[in-house]
Amino acid sequence: MTIPRLDRTSALDHVVVLMFENRSFDNLLGRLYQPGEVRSFEGVTGRDLANPIPDWAADQSGRTCVPYGIAANMNTPSPDPGEEYAHVNAQLFGMVDPANRGVLAAKMTAPYNAPADSRQPPPMDGFVADYISAFTAEMGRQPRYDEYAQIMTGYTPEQMPVTSALARGFATFDHWFCEVPSQTFANRSFIHAANSSGYVDNLTPADAFPLHNDGETIFERLDQQGLSWRVYCDPPSHVSLTGIIHAPRLWPHFATRFLTTDRFQEDAASGNLPTYSFIEPNLLYGHNDMHPAFDALFPDVSIDPPSSLLGGEALLAKIYDAVRSGSSERGSNAYNTLLLVTFDEHGGTYDHVPPPLVPVPDPRAQFRQLGFAFDRSGVRVPAIAISAWVPQRTVITTEYRNTSLVRTLRERWSLGSPLTGRDAIAADLAPVLSLTTPRDPADWPTVTPRPVPPYQGSVPAAGAAMAGLCHAALHACIALAGHRGRAAPLLTTDENITRAEGLALISDLGGDAFIGLRER
Repeated sequence: MTIPRLDRTSALDHVVVLMFENRSFDNLLGRLYQPGEVRSFEGVTGRDLANPIPDWAADQSGRTCVPYGIAANMNTPSPDPGEEYAHVNAQLFGMVDPANRGVLAAKMTAPYNAPADSRQPPPMDGFVADYISAFTAEMGRQPRYDEYAQIMTGYTPEQMPVTSALARGFATFDHWFCEVPSQTFANRSFIHAANSSGYVDNLTPADAFPLHNDGETIFERLDQQGLSWRVYCDPPSHVSLTGIIHAPRLWPHFATRFLTTDRFQEDAASGNLPTYSFIEPNLLYGHNDMHPAFDALFPDVSIDPPSSLLGGEALLAKIYDAVRSGSSERGSNAYNTLLLVTFDEHGGTYDHVPPPLVPVPDPRAQFRQLGFAFDRSGVRVPAIAISAWVPQRTVITTEYRNTSLVRTLRERWSLGSPLTGRDAIAADLAPVLSLTTPRDPADWPTVTPRPVPPYQGSVPAAGAAMAGLCHAALHACIALAGHRGRAAPLLTTDENITRAEGLALISDLGGDAFIGLRER
């Protein structure tokens, strides 16, 4: 079938975003190009990068610093680095308050490892110190040198062939930042609302996002113009984090707009992609979200795959192939669809570029959790723009950020004024699609993911505790279920709940609300 080669004004008729978890730019793309290979590239090769070892580290092995190196395997860093606000402060500013050393984030005290003047340019020299502290809190002992040195490593193109081939085959951004120097829920809220209602923590309190994160979203702006959108979740996810995070706004759409990635493949093949598609990886057991391992916090639970990176590469290849193969003459196809790949936050993995200062989303807002003013950006994360209208080996060196998505959709479809002060200054993606003649999809890179080792054992035992994002999502689901009049246990955020109990509650909510995520 011959696809009509639409002009560039149709290049953003359909936008697909695939958002992974918890990797910095240096960690995944820092070695994408060698010095001199492209005009400009802010990577790690050819740079003398290191972080100091704190004098309170038990094993210094005769060294004063840890140089940046190559990841030894496809499951580093393990255990999971700290990603909460206090951890990120320590990573950026190199300060771990003595009272916060070896302490879980929920028990850290003000000023949460922030300096007196947190608007000063951060030296990015606290990743080793913070990882030693986080490791100690999680494992109950200080790490050896080889255990904490892994935080100063990243991956090569050979280790991540799909991600690297697409970054080289289209456009990558070496100054793309997440929005909040903290963890998942706040950053995933910004991607669609350009704010997080003042919250920076996932679970403090548990009902923060599902009940009180009520900022206007880009989904509603699309609805107001009669434009379509869907959220696709990779199985076996029972609920959508996007739905839970924006439940005050999106609850009426849980039953109709949240579907599986199997449906995404069908929609792409038939030319029925909506104007905007957002894709969530599997965030549950055997997760393929590229998130570092959870199991150190829950040693009796086998929730982690052998490598969430390899699983994520396979998911990326699947979504890319679906977009590339789109050949509808009248609907969505490879010529009128942009695929944007990005990450919610850096997740504690090392990056050497200091995040910039940014406008406060809403200067009138009174509530600012942990005293954070929302005037500092989150850390640099990988981002790749894939389109027939993007030249290969493009490196965008100007500043972009996750709210660039909101800006791009607003500009493309005349969706009104900025949601907040943050998307008001975010760069539009349209200029990145710069070709006057589109590239034939037949000439796009062919990607082959490395074999993905199977998830070991089986689904975690019924009596095992929930972990990681599942744990966070569960508490949010419980809060939402109670608000909607469902019977739900009262749990503290420190309290474990068994997998059987947790999945029963999630399935109860998901079965009636996210009916599009039921197994088909």
